[in-house]
Amino acid sequence: MKTIKNTRIMKRIIFILILVFPILTFSQQSINGKITDNLGPIVGANVVLKNSQSKIIGTISGFDGNFELQVKKDMYTLTISYVGYVSYIKEINVIDSINLGTINLKEDNNTLDEILITSKKRLVEQKADRIIFNVENSIVARNGNAVDALKVTPGLQVRDEGVSIFGKGNTQVMINGRLIPLTGEELSSYLNSIAGEDIKKIEVITAPPSKYDAAGDGGLINIVLKTGVKNSWKNTASVIHNIDTYNFTTFRNGFFYRKDKLNLSASIDKTRGNIRGIEAFEVFYPNSTWAIDINTKDSKKAFSGRLLLDYDITDKTTIGIQYFGNNTEPGISDRSTTRIMNLSNTIDSLLVNNGNEDQERVSHSLNIHTITKLDTLGRTLSVDADYFTYEADRNRVFRTESFDTNNNFKNVNLSAITTSLQSIKNKSLKLDMEHPFNSINVSYGGRISSIKSESGIEFFNTESGTPVLNTNISNTFKYTENNQAVYVSASKTLGEKWQLQMGLRFESTQTEGFSEDLNETNINNYSKLFPTVYALYKNNENNTFAFSYSKRIERPSFNNLNPFRVFVSSNTFSEGNPFLQPSFTDNFELKHTFKKNLTTNVFLNIKTDVSSVIFTSDIETNTQIVTRDNFLNQYVVGLGESYTFNKLKWLQSQNSFTLIHIKNEFTKPFNAPLQNGFAYIASSNNNFKLKNDNNIQVNANYESDVQYGLFSVGSTFSLDLGYSTTLFNKNLQFSALVKDIFNTSALNNLESTINNVKQVYGQNRNNRYVRFSLRYSFGNKKISSKNRKFGNEEETNRVN
Repeated sequence: MKTIKNTRIMKRIIFILILVFPILTFSQQSINGKITDNLGPIVGANVVLKNSQSKIIGTISGFDGNFELQVKKDMYTLTISYVGYVSYIKEINVIDSINLGTINLKEDNNTLDEILITSKKRLVEQKADRIIFNVENSIVARNGNAVDALKVTPGLQVRDEGVSIFGKGNTQVMINGRLIPLTGEELSSYLNSIAGEDIKKIEVITAPPSKYDAAGDGGLINIVLKTGVKNSWKNTASVIHNIDTYNFTTFRNGFFYRKDKLNLSASIDKTRGNIRGIEAFEVFYPNSTWAIDINTKDSKKAFSGRLLLDYDITDKTTIGIQYFGNNTEPGISDRSTTRIMNLSNTIDSLLVNNGNEDQERVSHSLNIHTITKLDTLGRTLSVDADYFTYEADRNRVFRTESFDTNNNFKNVNLSAITTSLQSIKNKSLKLDMEHPFNSINVSYGGRISSIKSESGIEFFNTESGTPVLNTNISNTFKYTENNQAVYVSASKTLGEKWQLQMGLRFESTQTEGFSEDLNETNINNYSKLFPTVYALYKNNENNTFAFSYSKRIERPSFNNLNPFRVFVSSNTFSEGNPFLQPSFTDNFELKHTFKKNLTTNVFLNIKTDVSSVIFTSDIETNTQIVTRDNFLNQYVVGLGESYTFNKLKWLQSQNSFTLIHIKNEFTKPFNAPLQNGFAYIASSNNNFKLKNDNNIQVNANYESDVQYGLFSVGSTFSLDLGYSTTLFNKNLQFSALVKDIFNTSALNNLESTINNVKQVYGQNRNNRYVRFSLRYSFGNKKISSKNRKFGNEEETNRVN
């Protein structure tokens, strides 16, 4: 039966390709080729042809660096140009169609100085399939870490549970094009270890091409790091100090070296200190109200390093490795007070919980890759092998005591120790082939991946003074996942105005989860097709239109599949759901850009079988329970505007506004009201250039109330003020930042009502702070970017 099913799927793929290829392959006499640099395709390069009568026609390179021009027989002068590169000029005698193959542009070292590039680039660039946020142009972003940079990237929302695109959903995060196998707190910890000054740009890809994994219903985020320019070296040492209720300090050092065939970059990062956390939680039971206040002191103890190395074996073959290592010990000391109030709103009793938690998380990501140019026509083969490991050791000690209204001790509700271990190993192999033809550019490839995860928890009751193992709560969970994928993509330039790209990806997944305590095995196998379509129409120099469609998948994280109960106190715990299923999203977007300054987009996202967190309560025992389930279909329609003001030499202002409407429907009976309605987000990032290399940055961001699924969330506002200057021949840079001046950006009024029990939650984790930064550089200051991807990027985003 499996053979018959696979045969049917392959027939469908062949049938679709038969329909697609004839549309793409018609041509007349043409000149086509592919524009690259030493790091990959160049998108948006200017391609200009001048004939013997000095008549000029032109286009720009497309999604994969490809271009095509329809011409008549004549003598032409071809000029290809791109900022920061030496222009390519060639005389062409056109008799028949010509494929120029791959044209490799060389860096212009006279224009690559860091300060000059920063002054030329826009803070935000709008492309057909992505938004590019140039971190090096932002004081707020470049002097913090990757989390700080993501928080000020237009359209992104950064919460404890991950990174999402407003109105579109969760994203997967890549470093140099390779996915990070972490989510939640682990992802945040990992990104905290990456210096903002090491980031060149952040790409928000809302409709990723078919060569990328289909995971992430909102799309992909690619963090592109800097590397050294050819025949140069540079070292940068930094110290950053954050001041809030508690303080923490980060020390960083980065080294870049590039000469002849060797390209090397390395960095280390160490953080020590503490941050403050405040949480408030109210539960409105039928006969009482529980008001819970939580104060935490979280230690920031982390050490990380990265190494990126590429070596040109020959003129056509490059091999390289990419390594990221991270060791964090985020200890937590917490105290919560619960006021239990009766219907008269007077206090009946108090619960006080004191806890301490020690953690250690160690992760290693290793990628080995090779890129081979097979011929002069542009055929290129890339091979990526990835190995990722993640180990987490967590020990929590807590004691919940009951007091009367006069603070007299009554009894111990619960005293316990929980220990948990988690181990994840992921291996993957990926092949990508770029295969241009005379009239069409084709790419295809495949990927196989294997994941093994094992986690265990032991719960010891310590009320008697001697730890006693509770086997009803202790458990071990083993999970395996195998994934196979193949894809094909084709792109073509049609005349001078149209660019078209179509792709199809097929993914097959097999999972198995086993709970030792329940003696239960859950098996889930599924296969899906994921199409992508892009169309770009350049009406004239001032107006460009783009349409995109993509189908995406959101797989549950490993921890959410784990049926463990994790206790925070005697009456609060969370548990996973081994029966969670993946959800699927269809994304449609239409975008118009006017004079490269004003961009308007409308989008529609249709999500099916969405899973979400559920805050529920046991009325009989007054217990708060956090669970997860698939229970929603969701429809989101949105309108966005983005405007760049750069008419004044001393001011660059990037402004954006997005309005959405969310409609939900239950897929199963649920005793809770659905939250539907409108929401919007507005942001303004402003950089003022003063004399003597002084800069002031003022950022403002507002998110309105929003209703989605089971939840409604209150509005937030953030106003940030930054200043930077350079000293000692621009080798020393000083910056200062006041983040969230009015302390109004914290998550507040997260509200849901389930089984007629209303719950309201709020959180503030070090949102307002002052940061001072010193950075000293020596060596050659010229820098360029490196854009390499992890092949196991999707799994890494799902670790927690």
